[in-house]
Amino acid sequence: MENALLDQPLVPATEALRSTAPVSESEAARLLALEPSEYWLEIARELTWNTPPTTALEGGLGDFRYYPGATGNVSVNCLDRHPPGQTALLYEREDGLRETWTYGELTDATARFAAALQDLGVSRGERVAIYLGNVPEAFIAIHACYRIGAIYSVIFAGFSASAVRDRLEDARPRVVVCTDATLRRGKAVPLKATLDEAVAGLDIPHVIVARRVDPDFPLRGGEHDFHTLLRATTRRAQAVSLEANEPGFIIYTSGTTSKPKGLVHAGIGFLAGAYANVKWALNLRAEDVYWCTADVGWLTFPIFALVGGLAHGATHVIYEGGIDTPSPARPYEVIGRYGVNKVFTAPTALRMLRRAGDAALAGHDLSRLDLISLVGEPLDPETWHWTQGTLGAGRIFLNNTYGQTETGTAWASSMVGLTPTRPGSCGHPLPGYRARVMRGDGSEAKRGELGALTLTEPFPCLARTVWGDHGRYAQTYLSDFPGSYAASDAALIDADGQLWVTGRLDDVMNVAGHRIGTMEMEAALITHPAVSEAAVVAQPDEIKGSVPVAFVVPRGDAQVGEALEAELTAAIVQGVGPIARPARVIVTPTVPRTRSGKIMRRLLRDLLVTGEVKGDLTSLENPDAIEVVRKRIAEG
Repeated sequence: MENALLDQPLVPATEALRSTAPVSESEAARLLALEPSEYWLEIARELTWNTPPTTALEGGLGDFRYYPGATGNVSVNCLDRHPPGQTALLYEREDGLRETWTYGELTDATARFAAALQDLGVSRGERVAIYLGNVPEAFIAIHACYRIGAIYSVIFAGFSASAVRDRLEDARPRVVVCTDATLRRGKAVPLKATLDEAVAGLDIPHVIVARRVDPDFPLRGGEHDFHTLLRATTRRAQAVSLEANEPGFIIYTSGTTSKPKGLVHAGIGFLAGAYANVKWALNLRAEDVYWCTADVGWLTFPIFALVGGLAHGATHVIYEGGIDTPSPARPYEVIGRYGVNKVFTAPTALRMLRRAGDAALAGHDLSRLDLISLVGEPLDPETWHWTQGTLGAGRIFLNNTYGQTETGTAWASSMVGLTPTRPGSCGHPLPGYRARVMRGDGSEAKRGELGALTLTEPFPCLARTVWGDHGRYAQTYLSDFPGSYAASDAALIDADGQLWVTGRLDDVMNVAGHRIGTMEMEAALITHPAVSEAAVVAQPDEIKGSVPVAFVVPRGDAQVGEALEAELTAAIVQGVGPIARPARVIVTPTVPRTRSGKIMRRLLRDLLVTGEVKGDLTSLENPDAIEVVRKRIAEG
């Protein structure tokens, strides 16, 4: 990693966030120094239990139990314990539909839907698949599962029928809850039709359909209408007492060459981790109006809204659809309309706003906004400074974090209001986590040295297994560095303890004996005024081992040609050094990306090396981009 990134000054907390921090700076330092097991027992005291924990940890990585013997219920911590009159959800759809739900209304609907599930034969340990967008029914259905001890599995609304089927075949749910459709950039995405194709020939006893787009959407024989079922159920299910390590949900993470992995998270263990994560990464309070822009199908949403967010009792803005529809000004309209003061989003969303131009900001009241937290991929410093200075008028604190589906939290972050950050970094390991960067030979890397990111001790929200295949779990996560969890990401920790995650280990290239991460090269490209987005991948080279190739999406008014490609090559050389000079700069109008906006660098690498793509494509949103990129490569 070049000093151009590491030498940027640390950015302290703003005075506004410092004045509302949940603890003092000295207390934060004490928590950071605690042994993880001691820390997690302290966090447990802030939750509601039937049987409080007396022991933190039994066992070790691969076979551990946190809070053994302790019992409670996630939905009670997220719903019942908050004032019933407090606004819980401010729902808005891209076509303008809006709803408001209080905690009391949400608790009542959850308890009655839980009873309806019980009446359909769903019992403790049974699976329920949730195939929904960002709608209130997702909160109701998921917390109904928590309430009765059912194991839920959220299926991303953008998946194809084959991807949905893979997940249903593996989890074997008794019930699937879906909507007739969801809106996305002005179009109705037919979820129920996709589900019908996916379940053909499968034994799914019950399908419950929330008719959100078409109130007259026809149901098949034996299917249930969500709202009719809810109205007909007057009984409120009691919250069952669950042991802290009982499975709460299964979430699938895509593989590159095989079936997706069903990661199993403990219900109350996940609650503890998500609650603490939101406390530090957002300092979310009951008086906050907060918007998590993630999709319910990605774990970011359960961590920072459905569970961790609700556990703090704040008011949540829930948006269904494309946040840039019908115009790039829509996010600013939503923030102004509801008086949002905290946002959790992805770097991709900020780059989208920056690409749209500053004119979209005009006329919108963003004066209450004082925090934007992020997760999902490395954030380039250029976008960091634009967000902090232009979008936030120098008033906000920008908190880039890092986590994985497997870890169940964004475990690296600033402690908002308490610890500093550095533009482009991911903050520092939060209390309760022990991170180590390793060399290939198993020794620990020095400060500032790029290596493999690992976690050396278990924590409550770490995925416990792969559904039905613990051997795959151990092989995938625990075999590379025995005794540690391997993140498969490249990272370094700088002199101030800030964590820099540069991408997947596959994205670290060895150029003539020099290990170079893609993040600093992409950051150098983003600084060019003609560049909207950039991705750098490795191409095999007989002499150097590998060489970088850059894919660049230009801004709309950019002059594309050989002169621009030369300028971008020079930008990388100047920002990183001559060793990073790209073999090619490929300017393309689009790149393959997931629905959440991440560039799929794996597919770029496949197209560059073999001309074909392989592996799991279920998260690819724009298949047409593959042919566009293939042609651009061939034109070279």
